[in-house]
Amino acid sequence: MEDCVFCNIVKGKGTESLVYSDEKTVAFMDIQPVNSGHVLVIPRAHVAGLSDLDEETGAQVFKVGIRVANAIKRSGIKCEGVNLLVSDGRAAFQEIFHVHLHVIPRFEGDNLRISFGRKYGERPERTELDRIAAKIRNVLR
Repeated sequence: MEDCVFCNIVKGKGTESLVYSDEKTVAFMDIQPVNSGHVLVIPRAHVAGLSDLDEETGAQVFKVGIRVANAIKRSGIKCEGVNLLVSDGRAAFQEIFHVHLHVIPRFEGDNLRISFGRKYGERPERTELDRIAAKIRNVLR
């Protein structure tokens, strides 16, 4: 896609601070980092959402994300933990519609908050969990 900022980075038309590149993925510094060392890992091919991402490429995105996370921890960048985050769809706060994995270094007091909805902590009945699990299983078959 011509108007996709991440596709332009893949094509060499954008500016990025490259961290890693292979035949399926590119990893580069986020220009709006949550914390210093925040990296994005993207597939080279334009894929808007997870439902369009093939499993092999998705696996490579996460493999690279894990490698980058481990490199951040060993790099001297302030990092006491790491969040790997994918936002898929507008309701999940996806802003750029090209799949991307955030690799976010974390440390005590960094002020990043991930909050869960009002119902978090309420435990549904096992029958409800079983009913939902069956729906998902049926689609996976």
